Amino acid sequence: MGLTAKHSKFLGFIFMVFLTTQCNTLQHSKPLQPVPVIWIEGGSFVMGDTRNKNNEDSLPLHKVDVTGFYLMAHEVTYRQFDRFATKAGFERPEDDGVGRGDRAVVEITWNEALAFCQAYGLRLPTEREWEYAAKEGDKQLLYSGANDIEELLEFARFQNNAAPYSGAVMSKKPNAFGLYDMTGNVFEWIGGYYPFYKEQADSVVWYPLGTLDMRVIRGGSYRELTSTLSNHWRVAVLGYTREDDIGFRCAGDRTAPSNQAVIVAG
Repeated sequence: MGLTAKHSKFLGFIFMVFLTTQCNTLQHSKPLQPVPVIWIEGGSFVMGDTRNKNNEDSLPLHKVDVTGFYLMAHEVTYRQFDRFATKAGFERPEDDGVGRGDRAVVEITWNEALAFCQAYGLRLPTEREWEYAAKEGDKQLLYSGANDIEELLEFARFQNNAAPYSGAVMSKKPNAFGLYDMTGNVFEWIGGYYPFYKEQADSVVWYPLGTLDMRVIRGGSYRELTSTLSNHWRVAVLGYTREDDIGFRCAGDRTAPSNQAVIVAG
């Protein structure tokens, strides 16, 4: 038996009520603020200090292969981390009294950064992923998006042009991959332990994992000079460190992004 116009209107009304109820339920049950991630196609590049070849911590130069991965378009913000902290029962990080919102979050330990990423089905980036993304693949840029200081002013917040605290994300130009603030604004936690490069290319020596919690941060910050902003520059810090210029962004594998991770075009 066919539906009458009256029946169709009634069922349409029921469907709209159901849809509205579901949308309201989803709206109220959203646990986290969305994070935008960009797919970075894999490739090969030379890792290390390819410019001056004098930074012992970034030598010897070695060619590495990088499998495609997701990377957050910008550094995690206070707004995003605050929502996570509330849901996860973490303390909200300090903001130095200069506001929260869309500023890059700081005062975050390595473990807290990892917990945030895992809540989205993501992780922290590896060193080779981070450097590959900052150098725009095999372009071997000195800074993310730039090769000299004049260019860098358009892409990064650093000692020459920044206030003495982290700035709002996406307020400078992105690099060719669509990534903001890979150089400057805040240092970014890397997923692995801090390794020395070995004599043999593409291999590393790791600190004893049970002895030291030595991690890596990359990218420089708002208070750094140009040398420490270089894409190859590596800094070792203890994983429990909290600093007002250390933040992070998340990475992930092709099947990883979920739970509010929004894929955006690069």
